[in-house]
Amino acid sequence: MKLIIQIPCYNEEETLPVTLGSLPRKLPGVDEIEWLIIDDGSTDNTVEVAREHGVDYIISNPKNLGLAQGFSVGLQACIERGADIIVNTDADNQYCAECIPALINPILQKRADIVIGARPIDKISDFTSTKKLLQKLGSWVVRQVSSTDIPDAPSGFRAFTRNAAKHLNVFSKHTYTLETIIQAGQKNIPIMWVPIETNPKLRSSRLIKSVKAYILSSTITIVKIFVVYKPFKFFFTIGSVLFGAGSLIGLRFLFFYFIGQGQGKIQSLILASILLGIGFQTIMVAFVAELLGTNRSLLEEIQYRLRQSNSEHIEYFYARDITNHDQEGKPDFTPNRRSAE
Repeated sequence: MKLIIQIPCYNEEETLPVTLGSLPRKLPGVDEIEWLIIDDGSTDNTVEVAREHGVDYIISNPKNLGLAQGFSVGLQACIERGADIIVNTDADNQYCAECIPALINPILQKRADIVIGARPIDKISDFTSTKKLLQKLGSWVVRQVSSTDIPDAPSGFRAFTRNAAKHLNVFSKHTYTLETIIQAGQKNIPIMWVPIETNPKLRSSRLIKSVKAYILSSTITIVKIFVVYKPFKFFFTIGSVLFGAGSLIGLRFLFFYFIGQGQGKIQSLILASILLGIGFQTIMVAFVAELLGTNRSLLEEIQYRLRQSNSEHIEYFYARDITNHDQEGKPDFTPNRRSAE
């Protein structure tokens, strides 16, 4: 049983030593533990610090691609390195590494393929009341869409089996946390959560520039979730409301028309016509969106089968020239300590 702990990094030379210093090298039920860093175009000494602290593998993106892309690149690299279990954590030492045994325990017991570490949101003093509210709202939306019971959907402390990692796709450029839970729910991947603890904050969040920006980003993310994963419900609900409003206004016009007062209500007839037209078109969009969603699911299944096939034949050692990868715009995958394997 091989466990790889992956850590997406962007300019983390100050916090990374603390994070790596607490990561385990041995755990009950696990034969081998390796560490993998995804350097997302850092301009400081993150890579050097990682090498100095014994990180096994370092992936270097030629430029900053964002947390979601870094997470996806890391999953693929872990699959290629033969990981049976993948643990994702943050480089800012937010999550307690001592909770990793509890995080992977449901996987070792074959009770889940994905396990989310749920933080005690109400007890985290670093979170503002607004952030706590939005965290809970986002988690509630994810529970409704995914039919799961995850109380802390934005948590980045999570574990995956090899098979679950092959099923996941991240389309968002902002974050992977909500989307992967929804996919797990929709693809019937066994998922559960365990309570975890957090460490004192070492630095401010880079995903949250301001409260206003966080609210806007969270709102957009929630709307996108409904559009992508519940397209029929989203568009059909909007279309039904518009069509219903148009019908009521139209009935109002007809009432006045039949009692001889229709000439003064022509505006109601125009508004009813507009609402009925837009509502009907939106309902038609709901059916088209549902078909597109079905097509996406089929493509994802094909992608999973390709990943499954490729992983069976992949070579577990890469020696790539970083200059060539910079020119091609691809990440550089560099083994650190165990290049002789």
